[in-house]
Amino acid sequence: MRVLKKYVPVAILVFAVYIVFSGSISSYDIIIGAFLAVAVSLISSKYIVKDESKALSLRRFLHLVKYALYYLTIAEFKAHKMVIKIVLSREMPVKPAIVRVPYRSRNEYAVVASANSITNTPGTIVVDIDPEKSQFYVHWIYAAGLDPETTYIGVLEEFEKGLSKVFE
Repeated sequence: MRVLKKYVPVAILVFAVYIVFSGSISSYDIIIGAFLAVAVSLISSKYIVKDESKALSLRRFLHLVKYALYYLTIAEFKAHKMVIKIVLSREMPVKPAIVRVPYRSRNEYAVVASANSITNTPGTIVVDIDPEKSQFYVHWIYAAGLDPETTYIGVLEEFEKGLSKVFE
């Protein structure tokens, strides 16, 4: 049973992503999705899942769903709105800078997920990570400030709050 705990979460996640992105629940897509989910899980679970006890936690899964909904709606909408305003403005009101953004998470999954969330959000991209100083270097299209607290609040705070409930 313990061995299954390592493979099932990855398989479920891969299957769900496949079904969502295929946009179909036909028998063909269900069979292909299940086959891919099992194959990917068998290949990658030994590298991905470090703690089986956390992997099947319903509470963590619900936090992941909550985070995904927040990220795909509110965070993305706000970032796209800002970039659209910049693009449509005659003055091009940008203040680009590469800023240091301290991260507080100690979980490597949360750090990577935070960096991916920043990079996938329009207007910001992680260009480097310094694990010794626990900070990201982020190119920010409109740097509201350069001090660590301003950059943390403007770039990372909401992502880290949600992801810490999923991974820590």
